[in-house]
Amino acid sequence: MSMRSGGAFGRWSSIWLLVLFWVGTVPSLHAMDADPWAPFLTPWFERVGTREGLPHSVTTALAQDTRGVVWIGTMGGLVRYDGFRMQVFDGGRAPDALRDAYVRTLLALPGGDMLVGTNAGGLARFQASTGRFQAYPTGAGGISDPKIYDLAGDGRGGVWVATDRGIDHLDVASGKIAAVPIGTAAAPRNFSVLQDDKGDLWLGNDRGLFVRRAGATAFNRVDAANPTVSAVLHNQVWALHQDPDGRLWVGSGQAGVVYRDGDGSWHAVPGFSPSPQRRNFPTVRHFAQSATGEEWIATDGEGVLTYRVGQPSVRQLAHDPAVASSLQGDSIRDLLFDSTGNMWVATDLGAAHTNTQAQMVCALLPSPLARYGLSESNVQGMLVDSRKRIWLGLGNGHIDLVDLAQGRLQHLVMGGAQSHRDVLAFTETPDGTIWVGTLGLARIDPDTLHVTNDVLAPLSTHPVLSMTSVDGVLLMGTYDGVYRYNPATGQLDHFRHDPADPTSLASDTVRYIAQVDGKIWYATTAGISVADRAGDDRGFRNIRQQPGRPDGLPHDYVGSIAKDARGNLWLATFGGVAELPGGRLDPQARFRIFDIASGLSSDKVNAVLPDDRGHLWTSLSNGIAMIDVATGEVRNLGARDGLHIPSYIYLATARAPDGSLLFGGQGGLTLVRRHANEEKPAEVPPPSVTSARVGGQELPPGALPRSGDTLTINNGHRGLQLSFAVLDYRAPLETRYSYRMEGFDDGWTDIPVGSSPNAVYTNLPHGEYSLRLRATTRGMFPTTVESDLRVVVQPRWYETVWLRTLVILAGIAAVFALVHLRTIYLRRQAKRLQRQIDERTHDLQEANARLDKLAGTDELTGVYNRRRFLALAEGVRALSAEGQACLAVLDLDRFKEINDGYGHLAGDAVIRAITDIIISQCRPGDLVGRYGGEELVICLPDCTATEAMRATGRIREALARAEVHHEGRSIRVTTSIGVAAIHRHESMEQWLSRADAALYEAKRRGRNCVVLAGD
Repeated sequence: MSMRSGGAFGRWSSIWLLVLFWVGTVPSLHAMDADPWAPFLTPWFERVGTREGLPHSVTTALAQDTRGVVWIGTMGGLVRYDGFRMQVFDGGRAPDALRDAYVRTLLALPGGDMLVGTNAGGLARFQASTGRFQAYPTGAGGISDPKIYDLAGDGRGGVWVATDRGIDHLDVASGKIAAVPIGTAAAPRNFSVLQDDKGDLWLGNDRGLFVRRAGATAFNRVDAANPTVSAVLHNQVWALHQDPDGRLWVGSGQAGVVYRDGDGSWHAVPGFSPSPQRRNFPTVRHFAQSATGEEWIATDGEGVLTYRVGQPSVRQLAHDPAVASSLQGDSIRDLLFDSTGNMWVATDLGAAHTNTQAQMVCALLPSPLARYGLSESNVQGMLVDSRKRIWLGLGNGHIDLVDLAQGRLQHLVMGGAQSHRDVLAFTETPDGTIWVGTLGLARIDPDTLHVTNDVLAPLSTHPVLSMTSVDGVLLMGTYDGVYRYNPATGQLDHFRHDPADPTSLASDTVRYIAQVDGKIWYATTAGISVADRAGDDRGFRNIRQQPGRPDGLPHDYVGSIAKDARGNLWLATFGGVAELPGGRLDPQARFRIFDIASGLSSDKVNAVLPDDRGHLWTSLSNGIAMIDVATGEVRNLGARDGLHIPSYIYLATARAPDGSLLFGGQGGLTLVRRHANEEKPAEVPPPSVTSARVGGQELPPGALPRSGDTLTINNGHRGLQLSFAVLDYRAPLETRYSYRMEGFDDGWTDIPVGSSPNAVYTNLPHGEYSLRLRATTRGMFPTTVESDLRVVVQPRWYETVWLRTLVILAGIAAVFALVHLRTIYLRRQAKRLQRQIDERTHDLQEANARLDKLAGTDELTGVYNRRRFLALAEGVRALSAEGQACLAVLDLDRFKEINDGYGHLAGDAVIRAITDIIISQCRPGDLVGRYGGEELVICLPDCTATEAMRATGRIREALARAEVHHEGRSIRVTTSIGVAAIHRHESMEQWLSRADAALYEAKRRGRNCVVLAGD
């Protein structure tokens, strides 16, 4: 059943307009789930596409080898992927190459080998020990047909091969292939094959499902008395799967899915098996089951369906154009649960993966298309009412109402003066009425959801920033002080800051109002004002920052206020979190401060919220953190925990009816589970070496060292280059990598976050070393893991001990024999040896300089490669003032058409030519690098945005005029350019991201233009 559904608009109009947009009024399909949030949450997918290096967007097969590396099959080649780097095998004419680039299926073998079934090139085996492919013969004595649909192990070291013209059995050890008779009832074409745990061999055929029982020799058609099940079993069977509970899942070409229990009984899948309501379904390509027992079903057109036995229907995970973290396409070819619990999905627009075990933090995301999508991206106000409904204040006059008990999400759109205004505050009066603070004040009937806009005319031009109800009286904080309104009498009072009265309100900007122990606390931008009663207009106790006091209020800009179960009062400020132990207002309020020095990732704190286990949670400008009140330990959440909304500037926070904590952010609603911090996640594996060049020689995957192994360099080339990564594929952009060669390096070499982890050494002196590879993860449970390799660099012949000993003995004999000439001899020897040392030192220095240049140079263009460019640009960023340096990202327009039309050699010629043009247009101090593929980057030091736009404009014009000649043909090319001026507060990744976003805007505007990134 599709998650995409529309809603019906109801209109009410009098003086003001109200629109109620109802979505999801039908009870959730997941009413049986213990998790009330299940209908509202969808997995967050990280995408892996052609931009990351895939040779083709249509991904067709997935597998993970025994070392943990993920293999991705596409229509244009096979990829070995470690989370940062892609090693591409795209076919070729060499005898040890892949014969067909269109990969249909993969099967991992012990020892790191991989079986590869192709569309027209038959079956091949990637040999990890050599890094080459072994092709199996097709025809007599070989595979029945070069079109391979499926591969499945037989449990004894053999493999069943489903082809377009039969079934074969491969003995992996001997390489022998035997055709398997399937009889005349089955068609020659076989889409899937599976041997179950009882030894029965199941065959998914063009004419339906067939089985050969253990010990039998013939295949028989599988049928069922239930006509619904029979319709699936007689359809084309494209996918077979046996789950850990022994159920057999059968996916068809047009009739949906059924499954068979261990007792042999067949069952339909509600919502995805034939019924009077629906009989035609998309092709089912693959199955996989999560660790929690949920079956994932890959379909060709409806995305991924998930189903738990006993549920009333399936749930759909589909592409949502409004949500960047959704699947990028709905045509799914393969599924893979890797060794650490990530789900990988192969789509027609690239691969994607999601961490299915990151359940600590989840998000409700904005989407006008999704049934449970928020109506706006920014959650700015929040309230949980007495009926346990969650009210979310959003932008543009939108309110979303979440009812967990009903599994329902409703959208309201404000009218009148509140139309298109941010909804910032809510409160509930004792009669259940919901009051809304936006531009002015509105009232909502809790039963009918009828909205009365513009309740108070004097407030119709004032944004209501905060609001609370004290004994039925509304206290409202604005930019113009506090308004006090009694709905019963209609009385409206107003009080402000009086510069002449130190006991008046601390500031006119009142961001938060809270009643604590009978007192009223007003949080302002100039400190805190505490009143004894709600009716007080002055006579406040004002608390402000006192410079030099370490236990004073850390900042006058104060946000939310909360009291925990122990009576401690917590304040969110722009100088950190302040705790007032016991909430006592002594003559000198003494606070305990938590800031960056304490471990917070930012001092800009927006909201605080205590849980029921002695922890304080807080939203920061760049994330969410937890403070253990007992120990003072601070933990910053990360993507490994499920946190994907990185920015928070609003005070919106609340405790959900199920005990979960809610934080409003820029990009959606973040949900921190009540079980957060109770269960530690799986251990992080140590970094693995995923590629290596030792002594100038590339090591095949099977020879890559593991932690504790020894690498020996025994030739004249003393270079060492290792690529490494933590192979759990979780939050790679948050993981910090470093390395150190003990015995050679003085300290650790840190790799910029997000860059590919590589350790590079050239001309190592002979000796023994210990190379340590380190990875540090971020999140609730930050972890540092290491791998340790022993590196042995053997001496050259003239560095051996025996030769040195012989030279010393000869010298001693010469000294004794020629004592009378010793002075002259020693002087000449010293001069000669010094010249040799100087010459060799000079040669080595030149060689090191050349190697260092090669290590940082792109082989095709001669400009800086990505790693060297980012390192140099980081230096520019660190030294540049605000707006005094710019970054430009250039992408050749429709470059794929050049490669397709003229060939990849022509494409390389174009890239070299345009790089020369770019260099000719740049200043001597500008940095030019190749970021990847047809994408180039330029760093312009001492350059304003205006100057950068002129410079890049000249480059764009020069490229548009240029013609590249290749093999007698003229090729013209244009480029789109994104430019971003530096902000002092941003990181290198943020600077580059803004330039990249401007590039995409240039593409959207029609290409061949330059776009300057906004702030």
